[in-house]
Amino acid sequence: QVQLVESGGGLVQAGGSLRISCAASGLTFSVYAMGWFRQAPGKEREFVATISGNGAYTVLADPVKGRFTISRDNAKNMVYLQMNSLKPEDTAVYHCAARFGGVFVIESVASYWGQGTQVTVSS
Repeated sequence: QVQLVESGGGLVQAGGSLRISCAASGLTFSVYAMGWFRQAPGKEREFVATISGNGAYTVLADPVKGRFTISRDNAKNMVYLQMNSLKPEDTAVYHCAARFGGVFVIESVASYWGQGTQVTVSS
């Protein structure tokens, strides 16, 4: 059974930092690209970041470039999203996703999804 479990969300002030994590199990982790997507109330779920199976290549969405970093530790089956200089508009439920193959920015190609973790940024 494949499971993706996010953790680390919480409430932070604007300008602060937060690191959220995704623990994967039940799959051959290194052959899956991983991604982070987020969804705020009343909005479509949007792409945030993705990373290749070996960690060599990453893509970040324009609104988070220079502020967020995606990384992975294949020995631990973990994916991370380091979020710095947080803004109120970053408030959303953050979901991790897995895709067999390369990096992805389209949510429809993901094979597995986590339940999400809430990130709230106060002004």
